[in-house]
Amino acid sequence: MSTSLLPPSLPLIHGLTRDQLVEICRELDQPTYRARQIWDWLYHRFAADWSEMKNIPLGLRQALAQRLALASATITHTQSEAGEGTTTKFLIALPDGDWVEEVLIPARGRTTLCISSQVGCKFNCAFCASGQAGFRRNLETGEIVGQVIVAARSLGATPSNLVFMGMGEPLDNYDAVLAAVRIINDAEGLSLGARRITISTCGIIPGIQRLAQEGLQVELSISLHAPDDALRSRLLPVNRKYPLGDLLEACRAYAEQTGRLITFEYTLIQGVNDSPEQAHELACILRPIHARVNLIPLSTVAEFEGRAPTAPVVQAFLNVLERARINATLRISKGGGVDAACGQLRRRMIQTTDDGRQITDRRIQTTDN
Repeated sequence: MSTSLLPPSLPLIHGLTRDQLVEICRELDQPTYRARQIWDWLYHRFAADWSEMKNIPLGLRQALAQRLALASATITHTQSEAGEGTTTKFLIALPDGDWVEEVLIPARGRTTLCISSQVGCKFNCAFCASGQAGFRRNLETGEIVGQVIVAARSLGATPSNLVFMGMGEPLDNYDAVLAAVRIINDAEGLSLGARRITISTCGIIPGIQRLAQEGLQVELSISLHAPDDALRSRLLPVNRKYPLGDLLEACRAYAEQTGRLITFEYTLIQGVNDSPEQAHELACILRPIHARVNLIPLSTVAEFEGRAPTAPVVQAFLNVLERARINATLRISKGGGVDAACGQLRRRMIQTTDDGRQITDRRIQTTDN
């Protein structure tokens, strides 16, 4: 296995805007067009090493290598379902040696990449493997962009859609996530349209309010999972700080200000939040908001006893929403064979023994990158 990680003390080049890269070239007494050439290597050719940049003078490459880290993220392990065109989960090594996950999900006419925003998560949602593993740190902008680059390198093209639904809470790492979105959205770089980028949150109201002011046409997704405060606080402890009524008002204001439809993710758990009565409650609270509901039968997670409802129960829940004229879809989770819930691959990879050593689960395919 080769990770080729650089010291974390160097700033990450994938965290720079085009203007910042131009300024560095000026500081190195280089013409502006050199920045455009470097940008092309980063975001059109997905360069993995300075030596690949053949039209950049050796002296400049050496100077850049002394100032900036190019390896902002590295694929170290992959997990895939059988067959072509199937979901693949990547374990990503970061410059400091920690790991996050990302998932590449192919579908007809598009490929969606799900990336992480933090190492672990603070918010302890009941069925989230990331939260169960605890929180270590925020990702830097370059580490977030780097996840897209290594996926694009693996895919041979920029993914068509991007979702911040991996490890961590994106709006708890707001500045780095928004800076990454702007780099990923840059028309002269990856040029991934804002409407093809989705930011998901468990309900961080100040972040939702800030996002409404950004002037970006990104999609907003809310992890809801319950139609009342009591149940939502059990499933998502963040609800105790940002209760459901306040969250829904923030979402209504966001939709009104941006003109964007909000997606409410609702994971169905057998005997917990899947009754017709709860579907009616959900329809009532969402009716005033320009919204759609994405129903997701639960993916099994270690240390959470919940199970997905039966197909008839799921269909009955969906029928209630449709009769109430709520825009609702049913998402059949892909990736059941690749530790579908975010954080599970990382947890399998990092197992701590009694003396604190870390050991690796060898059942996972190792990939040199």
